[in-house]
Amino acid sequence: MRDDRLRLIFTCCHPALGMPARVALTLRLLGGLGTPEIARAFLVPESTMAQRLVRAKAKIRDARIPYRVPTESELPDRLRAVLAVVYLVFNEGYTASSGPELARDGLCAEAIRLGRLLAELMPDEPEVLGLLALMLLTESRRPARTDPDGGLVRLADQDRGRWDAGLVAEGQRLVRACLRRGRPGPYQIQAAISAVHSDAAVAADTDWRQIVALYDQLTLVAPGPVVALHRAVAVAEVSGPGPALALVDALDLDSHLVPAVRADLLVRLGRHAEAVAAYDVAIGRTRNLAEREFLGRARGRVPVESDPPAG
Repeated sequence: MRDDRLRLIFTCCHPALGMPARVALTLRLLGGLGTPEIARAFLVPESTMAQRLVRAKAKIRDARIPYRVPTESELPDRLRAVLAVVYLVFNEGYTASSGPELARDGLCAEAIRLGRLLAELMPDEPEVLGLLALMLLTESRRPARTDPDGGLVRLADQDRGRWDAGLVAEGQRLVRACLRRGRPGPYQIQAAISAVHSDAAVAADTDWRQIVALYDQLTLVAPGPVVALHRAVAVAEVSGPGPALALVDALDLDSHLVPAVRADLLVRLGRHAEAVAAYDVAIGRTRNLAEREFLGRARGRVPVESDPPAG
């Protein structure tokens, strides 16, 4: 490993620590993320994450865990944690957990740089290629993701002619390479979902049935409430907002994304008063100003229900 940052990430992802602890500690020490941002990535309260970081540091100290650059034979045992670090750095960059700007471009650029280095270092690992493909396909949308005033533009409303065609082509090539390996993993499946989106010239052409099938596969290899939420969004496009709302209401996920998705589904069902209440919850939970303004505009477009006629 010729890159200092990548060498340090592999070094910090020591297998003596549990997976969540090593990922969180590496994000704190090397990923450019603060404790609040790491807590958001792990979907836990900030106080809980602070305690985990303290315990991880104490274990390193008390167990005298040596911090040395791993040998080549030790890299595979640390790869899953390293991929998680890069993935979470990219996520924080693509949608910042707080602040006035929607994204933190520097974090996205660094995550993609590390992803390319990993692909050079371990070209036979399909999950490495899958993560790089996922980041490239996601990053390709950046030019269309905001309006001239910096406001958030949702995927369905983006001008796909502004997507970066070079990144789309590179990401799709990597997805095809992963498919030929026949060893699907969570990053590869997420990249395949992004590839399906990028195949559609306009949002109406999206193959939502294929996306639902891919989310079904992702649920088998990496189940979790965030995956279930995204699957529910796809289900809404195939089966309608009613079945999707039932899926969302069954989730136990403390994130502004849940009430935001609920609000959109409730609008589509004509349940406008409930939609306004859901938007209010979502607005209160996000600390990203661009997201808050987007949700506020969506709330303002909800039709006002008149009082029922007197009996």
